[in-house]
Amino acid sequence: MTIHTTAERRIGVYGGEQLARYGFGDGHPFGPDRHDAFWDALAESGLKAKIRSLPPVQARDEEVLRFHTGPYLEQVRQQSATGQGYLDYGDTPAVVGIYESALFVVGSTLDAVARILAGDLTRAMVPIAGLHHARRDGAAGFCVFNDCGVAIETLRQVHGIQRIAYVDIDAHHGDGVFYAFDDDPELAVVDFHEDGHYLYPGTGHADETGTGAARGTKLNVPLPPFAEDGQFLRLWSRAERFIENYRPQFILLQCGADALAGDPITHLQLSPAVHRQVTASLCRIADEICEGRLLAMGGGGYERDHTARAWTQVVAAMVETTERGIEP
Repeated sequence: MTIHTTAERRIGVYGGEQLARYGFGDGHPFGPDRHDAFWDALAESGLKAKIRSLPPVQARDEEVLRFHTGPYLEQVRQQSATGQGYLDYGDTPAVVGIYESALFVVGSTLDAVARILAGDLTRAMVPIAGLHHARRDGAAGFCVFNDCGVAIETLRQVHGIQRIAYVDIDAHHGDGVFYAFDDDPELAVVDFHEDGHYLYPGTGHADETGTGAARGTKLNVPLPPFAEDGQFLRLWSRAERFIENYRPQFILLQCGADALAGDPITHLQLSPAVHRQVTASLCRIADEICEGRLLAMGGGGYERDHTARAWTQVVAAMVETTERGIEP
């Protein structure tokens, strides 16, 4: 395998029409314009020249079934054809074509996993991904297929990677991932989110640390409404130690940007500097412990410009830490 010596050969970012299409129509919080806002910001930042732009990849049904149930996959397929009703109790409309676009989210995430493990990439980002609310048997909170959960199952079943750290800084608790693996002692979870007493889905309390043999392998950090950068970063040092002590073989980051000040559906007041610092921290840990293996998935974020800036900071941290690592 060719060993690349420049950062642009090591950082992959996925984009294209099939990923942009994942959403629920213009005017919906999760609309197709989120994708283009990010790519415009990335181009303006000058970072686009330092990364590999990779096209979306479509997953196969059998890959989705590593996490989701057969009856649920069939439900999505059928309702996607008709565009009738909701896939959950009222948050996730069954728009025409959502089945196919959700497959591209999953497939792009899995392609990134495979490239990182093969050494073709050191790190990667899939901006339209991180659909962390979907359950094994159902949709939830704008999330049709849980690409995070499929990635975890694929790392285990296909690649033989057992010890995985899943880090989630979306304003909403990643309940679809957390409860699917709350009894799994080999999945470490670190989840910073707005306190569930004030925000959907109402879960992720500090005393939820895993069940059975997995007790103590999950770290929920609920933040009060209107928390700012200083409060987040004071708590982040504990998360760093938690991940370092766990010594994962692969790190997944759900970098939702709806915790930023000005988001229309949440109350936290963070800035994009948090995304940069968290990503840089995880890159350092990944370089020290697991051969640099880090995959970021965009998650939420509903104020377009703020979301684009936060995700651009994620890419900037990936590029800077990688360039630093290859300096002579």
